[in-house]
Amino acid sequence: MDRQQEFVLRTIEERDVRFVRLWFTDVVGSLKSVALAPAEVEGAFEEGLGFDGSAIEGLARVFESDMLAQPDPSTFQILPWRGETEQTSRMYCDILTPDGEPSAADPRNVLKRTLAKAADMGFTCYTHPEIEFYLLKSQEPGPDGSPIPVDEGGYFDHVPGGVAQDFRRTAVTMLESVGISVEFSHHEAGPGQNEIDLRYADALQTADNIMTFRTVIKEVALQQGTYATFMPKPFTAHPGSGMHTHFSLFEGDTNAFYEAGAEFQLSKTAKQFIAGILKHAPEFTAVTNQFVNSYKRLWGGGEAPSYLSWGHNNRSALVRVPLYKPGKGQSARIEYRGIDSAANPYLAYAVLLGAGLKGIEEGYDIPAAAEDDIWSLSSAERRAMGHDPLPASLHDAIRSMEDSELMPQILGEQVFEYFLRNKRAEWQDYRLQVTPYELQRNLGIL
Repeated sequence: MDRQQEFVLRTIEERDVRFVRLWFTDVVGSLKSVALAPAEVEGAFEEGLGFDGSAIEGLARVFESDMLAQPDPSTFQILPWRGETEQTSRMYCDILTPDGEPSAADPRNVLKRTLAKAADMGFTCYTHPEIEFYLLKSQEPGPDGSPIPVDEGGYFDHVPGGVAQDFRRTAVTMLESVGISVEFSHHEAGPGQNEIDLRYADALQTADNIMTFRTVIKEVALQQGTYATFMPKPFTAHPGSGMHTHFSLFEGDTNAFYEAGAEFQLSKTAKQFIAGILKHAPEFTAVTNQFVNSYKRLWGGGEAPSYLSWGHNNRSALVRVPLYKPGKGQSARIEYRGIDSAANPYLAYAVLLGAGLKGIEEGYDIPAAAEDDIWSLSSAERRAMGHDPLPASLHDAIRSMEDSELMPQILGEQVFEYFLRNKRAEWQDYRLQVTPYELQRNLGIL
């Protein structure tokens, strides 16, 4: 037994932890949980916990349903919202086949495989997400059918006595108590919209942190009598919720994206990484923007990027190269602005990183940087500059993903096929719905 496992078992005993939750996700990023008695944890470390994988979206087919959940002791944390009595803890799990091999269908393993490829190329990948969400008075819509936000605040607003301020203070304290470091928190542009930025970490830890983050935010909202949603676009008239993520690659202690004296201080590696993301973005958009509603955000304005472009500090671009202070070359990074906060972080980071690595491997050429506000250009101007559009709907994104050679390589055939099957079913459901918009627009005149 290794030291981390011993630490977990000792902590469970010393803190009188009564329940140990094992966490993992299905292919769309829904959190799954099973509670273990403390006496069973040592056995789970050694042999894993058996469960029926065919009952979990995308984990196993019926004829290979037996799976094992193997807890990762490095992810052990006490869950503070469960209180001091009958303490509850959690660990993330890797999903294994009965013979102990990593499951090809485990989203966490998909990201681990991509990070292993990066390591083979000499890189460590760091990520820093900016997570947006709406805080609502309840899950129930108002009389007009729209959600009711907790306030009418705007970007960076300080609302005296505001619900959101108390909420953010409690949420940040709780996040830090489970080992998640927060850089910033503030009111975003929409009414009741908030943003919390997590400190940078390696991509696997970040993905684990995002899953915990969503749970903490939901729990704190419920405790305070409100409701938090990560839905990409809950309001027609207000901005959607994104999860802009900063990426950097390091070779040892050196930032591989930084080159002193180069244009924007960007190394050749960084430019090839950006080129890989831009070339393959239409193919992976179904993963980073996986719901019908995601495309209402991408094409709904409010600083959401809709076109394949990159720029230096250009907030209308899909990939932005942020400004950083002189002499701070280690902070050189790129920001992908397309991803929304409802994505499965394991799969989303795997496809983004995999596309960037492909650009480095193949030596892709980067297109010219966009200096203009891309939204203010005409369609003809955008075409002339090579700013092709992202998929306009989930249907278009599915089609682009189906035609991709790279996505099945990154995701593995099983996750690729199951993810597409899930998304096709969602599109079919949506296509058949008669919406309030159609009734309001057509019923009285047709």
